[in-house]
Amino acid sequence: MGGRTPRRVRRVIKLLAFAFVVHVFVLPQIGGARKALSVLGSVNPFLVVLAVVLEMLAFLAYARLTQLLIPAEHRPPLRLAFGAVMASTGVNHVVPGGAATTAAVNYRLLGHAGVPAGEISFALGTQAIGSAVVLNVILWLALVISIPRTGFQPIYATVAAIGAVLIALFSAAVIAALKGREDFAAWVARLLSHLPGVSERQVLDVMVNLVNQVSTLARDRDRLRLVVGMAGANWLLDAAALWVMLTAFGPHPRVVGLLVAYGLANVMAVIPISPGGLGVIEAVLIPTLVGFGTPRAQAAVGVVAYRLVNFWLPIPLGALSYVAVERATSAERRRGFGRELEEQIDKVAGED
Repeated sequence: MGGRTPRRVRRVIKLLAFAFVVHVFVLPQIGGARKALSVLGSVNPFLVVLAVVLEMLAFLAYARLTQLLIPAEHRPPLRLAFGAVMASTGVNHVVPGGAATTAAVNYRLLGHAGVPAGEISFALGTQAIGSAVVLNVILWLALVISIPRTGFQPIYATVAAIGAVLIALFSAAVIAALKGREDFAAWVARLLSHLPGVSERQVLDVMVNLVNQVSTLARDRDRLRLVVGMAGANWLLDAAALWVMLTAFGPHPRVVGLLVAYGLANVMAVIPISPGGLGVIEAVLIPTLVGFGTPRAQAAVGVVAYRLVNFWLPIPLGALSYVAVERATSAERRRGFGRELEEQIDKVAGED
């Protein structure tokens, strides 16, 4: 076992290095070497920096979303939530289909910050599904505006249908949970109990907790509005980073066309082919942007530059964030233990 793990790590590092080389040096050649070099020579450094800032703000909005989905009594500080988001994103960008590993990182870091496991489950589940619904709503709106102007493409129907099913299932589940909480929880528990190794009692306990938290969130309108707002801000800030990065290398891309390309790429990236949608997002973004009028060389170089910030940068930042959050939470746990010990000593001294 000990010999296998280093080999696996080396294999992952080699694959990432290969992907990085292809991503940085091969993809820009799609538009032709001379055109790519010409586009690189006309870069606006200020806009590149602005794109990086917008991307960090997108991650910050996602961290705030995580924070808002955790009840106030156990809510971690924003800096810890941001660190957990960066750490889990970094892992997600290294491990293909790394949802389980990403969840494990979140459970560890948020758990060390004092968040109960049930509340972490609710936050992560609601965050993932809710963000997907918001992304599909943004894509739908962009499609409604763009189709009369640019025409209909078959892929639009496929992606729109997937979005419609997702939104319908999400809405039906929320309505069922709010109208008959106990019945809905019991129905899900019975359904999942048919799976091997799944206990109906345990599932029921988890479902009751989740349904109660959904009900609490639905009743708190101000918090619900903030949750939806942060989910939207996360996607729109990320899309803005893409728009600014493309503009750094040439003329402004059309906003509606960019949102269609961005939405299509991120919906397709859900397919767990590669970590963080590497290759999938680029393969969808570049031709779709070209279809909406962006010059091919600008689209190729701009998308690669955007993905350097969106995909590659979170890997080292995530590693640093993991260490920082671990240190911060371990120090907080030591302080908490010290306070508890002092209280016990004072209590014993008072009894004497």
